[in-house]
Amino acid sequence: MNKIGSISVLHVIFLSMTMIGLKNHVTIIPSLLKGAGRDGWISILLATIAIFPWLFLVLYIHKKSKQQSLTEWLEKSIGKVASAIVRYVVAIFLLIMAAFTLGETILWIKSTFLPESSILLPLIVFTILCILLITTNLQTIAMVNVLVLFWVVVLGFFIAFTNLQVKDYTLLQPFLEHGWQPVLTTTVFAASGFVEILLFLFIQHKVKDRIRWYHFAVMLFILMGLTMGPTIGAITEFGPTEAAKQRFPAYEEWALGKVGRFIEHFDFFSIYQWLTGAFIRVGLLLFIAADLLKMTGDRQRIWKILAPAFFFMTLSLAPLGDRLFHLIKGDYLLIITFFFMLLLSLFLGIIALVSGKSSQKIKT
Repeated sequence: MNKIGSISVLHVIFLSMTMIGLKNHVTIIPSLLKGAGRDGWISILLATIAIFPWLFLVLYIHKKSKQQSLTEWLEKSIGKVASAIVRYVVAIFLLIMAAFTLGETILWIKSTFLPESSILLPLIVFTILCILLITTNLQTIAMVNVLVLFWVVVLGFFIAFTNLQVKDYTLLQPFLEHGWQPVLTTTVFAASGFVEILLFLFIQHKVKDRIRWYHFAVMLFILMGLTMGPTIGAITEFGPTEAAKQRFPAYEEWALGKVGRFIEHFDFFSIYQWLTGAFIRVGLLLFIAADLLKMTGDRQRIWKILAPAFFFMTLSLAPLGDRLFHLIKGDYLLIITFFFMLLLSLFLGIIALVSGKSSQKIKT
């Protein structure tokens, strides 16, 4: 296995905190609060319990593929044509996910601190930066992630403890106010983020050590905390009704921050958190897509093919408008992502099972 530009399992965990963490910390919370209200945190807990056994399917695929490139493994197992179809379908879906992440970031920028500016300039700048990132290698992405993640975590704990003075935990009661149905229905939103752990199998050939079950478990429980924190924070700070109306509850929580009598309004720190999180998430999604399309290391193809496709895909989301964009993202894309990742994992699991039996027959 080629270890040039490889990363450690710890880097993989850190990448999951940033890439999936942005989605769980920001994107899915409005849908959770809208669907389950004050019981949104119970949906997160149920999703964690439900997804935990699924991690062993991911581990099974990881073991059976012997940590080689999934692209090569699929070509050996199902042939080049079938493998190419799978690779292109997954790569296109990753491009859509990256486009929606950047699209939501641009909408947030426009609705918060640049309301009179055109979306074109931040879109061009962000696209160039992300493409520059993926033309390097995974080791560079992991190193950049460690640098930005440290301050993201520090700022996250800072605002969490600072806002303790305005939190009212009695707003979490009564539990199951509207029964189990809203809770069970919205469980899919939290699970939509958790199942993205599967994506790290597509970079497993660049990881130095074998990923164990407890590594996947650590990712899951960290992501649960990243989802639970701002969800409970929004409910206890704004109340379930007001929190459900907000487009970006995690951002609004920053406006409540206050230290003493004269230091307040720390919401500008959230700009750093969101932009760096989006930068790593979009960059890593595009890197995996480029690897699936066999463009890794080929800067010319990335700039000529991947960059324009991603740019115009994101630009096409602009005419949707804020309301329609959040409707599509919250009511459709999150659910589609969950089922897409779940079906993809089942498909890879079947291939792992069949290819394992085939190799045993050949040996006998």
